[in-house]
Amino acid sequence: MSHLEYQLTYRRNLPHIQPLNATLFVTFRLAGTLPKSLIARWQEKRRWLLQLAQKNPSYHEQVKTIFDRSGFAKFERILDSVEVGPTWLRDQRVAAIVAESLHYRDGTVYRLGAFSIMPNHVHAVIKPLPIEGNECGYHSLSSTMQSLKGYTAFQCNRALGRTGEFWAHESFDHYIRDTDERQRIVAYVLNNPVKAGYVKRWQDWKWSFCRV
Repeated sequence: MSHLEYQLTYRRNLPHIQPLNATLFVTFRLAGTLPKSLIARWQEKRRWLLQLAQKNPSYHEQVKTIFDRSGFAKFERILDSVEVGPTWLRDQRVAAIVAESLHYRDGTVYRLGAFSIMPNHVHAVIKPLPIEGNECGYHSLSSTMQSLKGYTAFQCNRALGRTGEFWAHESFDHYIRDTDERQRIVAYVLNNPVKAGYVKRWQDWKWSFCRV
């Protein structure tokens, strides 16, 4: 498996942060599951935040926290409503491919803390591991997601008998600051199927995982 060079920050349409030895909360979704107008507004605000960070770093941190929370909550409401775009992850074959791929990288590329596979998106908590033979390098989130999404897109499309874009290009990630925040986020990930009304207990959702 090839690895992109580790970077503290990287960006595609949105900026990302991966501190050394970090635990990350990652959300990736099927293509076409959020309105394009909403994504465009999000990207515009992100660009504004980058400009603000250069001009007023302290104020930027206050605004960014509020923006990230409100923006993610809005995206999550739309995704959970499954009103926009495909729901290919409802297919047991497709969900199994994604689950197997998440587990496959556990212990080699990252330490897998938890995940939930929803009809149109996936939440995961991962801790990237050091690259073997590189004392200072960690597997980057960018290379990990590129590999994971590329492989699963091919396999899922084949299972569905289709071609074309499967995952949205952009993944949303958050650096988990401490143990308390990690516990809250893991609980959020596991309870997403409960909140969406699919099961009464997270343990009853077939496509969830939590490391004991």
